[in-house]
This record gives sequence, C-alpha cells and structure tokens, in this order.
Amino acid sequence: MTTVRTPAGWPATEEEARAVQDELRTKVVLGEPGPPPGTGHVTGVDVAYDDERDVVAAAAVVLDAATLDVVAESTAVGRISFPYVPGLLAFREIPTVLAALEALPCAPGLVVCDGYGLAHPRRFGLASHLGVLTGLPTIGVAKNPFTFTCDEPAAPRGSTAPLLAGAEEVGRALRTRDAVKPVFVSVGHRVSLDNACAHTLALAPAYRLPETTRRADALCRRALREAAPALTAD
Repeated sequence: MTTVRTPAGWPATEEEARAVQDELRTKVVLGEPGPPPGTGHVTGVDVAYDDERDVVAAAAVVLDAATLDVVAESTAVGRISFPYVPGLLAFREIPTVLAALEALPCAPGLVVCDGYGLAHPRRFGLASHLGVLTGLPTIGVAKNPFTFTCDEPAAPRGSTAPLLAGAEEVGRALRTRDAVKPVFVSVGHRVSLDNACAHTLALAPAYRLPETTRRADALCRRALREAAPALTAD
C-alpha cells in the first residue's frame, strides 16, 4: 500500500480547480477507437472515503480482458486533497488514484472509472481527467446519470439510450442485465463511445456493474479499513 501526500500546488479553491479543468479539457482525445474489447489488460479504479478522519483510499485492479481473471492489484491511501464540491470530485481522488496506478507491476491497459468522463457538467469528469494526466485510454461507468436526461433503454441486455445534455449525446444508458437498471457509460480519453459500451458489456457478464468496478470497490474499502487507524494516529 502506498501512502500519498497532496501534491505541491494542488488546487485549493473552486476557482483554481475550474481553471485546471479548463486547461486540461482541451487535451482530451476523442478521435481514437481505443483497444478492442476482450484484449490485453483492463483496469478498474475506485476510491473510498472516511470524511470524519480525513482519509481516502484508492484501488487499482488489473484484469485479463479475455478471462476477467485478476492479474495485479494495488492500493494507495492519503489525506483528502479537496473539499466536496459537485463537479470537482476528481480533485479529491486523483492523487491517490494516480499513486495506485503507478504502483502496479504491469501496464494497466484500458482504465475503467466508477464515475464520469464527458458526461459531466464541464465535460471533464474523473475518467477524462485521469486519461489526460496518464495518457491511458479511459472510460467512465457510473451508477446514476448525474444531471443529464435519457429515455429508458429497452429491457434486453445490451440495449442503450442516449444520455443527453440538450441535443448533445454525452454518454449512453446501457443495460448490462435484462430488465435491470442500466449503467451510464461515457468516454474519458482515447476511446469511442461505441467501444466504451462494448467494453462495459464484456466486463459485466453476470452483474449490473463491470467486474473492474466491483473488484476495485471491494479492494479500496478494505484498504480504507486497514489504513484509517494508522493515518489518524499520526
């Protein structure tokens, strides 16, 4: 487990964070298809918080995209680096998520975030932010549609409906199980939306959420339980 300190010069105010978003958003790459589903590595990242103790834990879990077997995993813990502000949650998570990715013993391949990419009020959610900083292909798979609207997809697995900001498609509601609530997929960086949805389906053969998210969620929660007492004793 890696212990993380807030980077020097990290944004401390909403204005500073939005300025960083404005700068980095111009670097998002939307013209690449991304790796084919079922090939190489695919990595889930997730975070867990203990706000009372001011602790955040991040996990990165690498799966073999063909078998969904775990190839490698890592965790990082640190102090929460930014206050809770809707639309700026990446600034609370990025330092520990980056540290968890950097601690992996192998290349992560495609990175799947439990959150948003372009389906974000400023079109720059965690998946886009992480993709620009690392250069990795990234997608966001969220449990809820945030501030956007969509029709209900048809009941069969694989059905989709556009996630809309006005007339702009910023993602898709995707049914990963027959007649079960959809997930909400958006592009982060260097992946097409069609490919992002195909990856999500391939990663969710049995449950609503992709295996990347399920495994990273369990790992970061365990890391938080183990790390919080030590960090709060400092």
